[in-house]
Amino acid sequence: MKVSITNQDGIELSAELDIPPSGSANQYAIFAHCFTCSKSFSATRNISRSLTMQGFGVLRFDFTGLGNRQGEFGESNFSVNLDDIKTVAQWLTDNYEAPNLLVGHSLGGAAVIFAGA
Repeated sequence: MKVSITNQDGIELSAELDIPPSGSANQYAIFAHCFTCSKSFSATRNISRSLTMQGFGVLRFDFTGLGNRQGEFGESNFSVNLDDIKTVAQWLTDNYEAPNLLVGHSLGGAAVIFAGA
């Protein structure tokens, strides 16, 4: 399901919420992609698909300035990425439930470690 989430700077983040085949999630995860990737990167989709098969709802999103999103890449930095993760986590909490798992690839991995703290 396509989702649009407004970050702290009023920029629309493009996201997709993947739901298990059963139609409902037992728990939720956020997937943060790598520096040069997007939420639609094949590895991101494949990992998300694997998680949904285990009962997770997975929210994949594009960081500010990357992928199919608003904002300029030059305006993005690690702090903005952390804020984007926190914004996405709050949206998930408000609309479904708090994420139980943060998953990241490369830069996204570093960002979820910091955001999770």
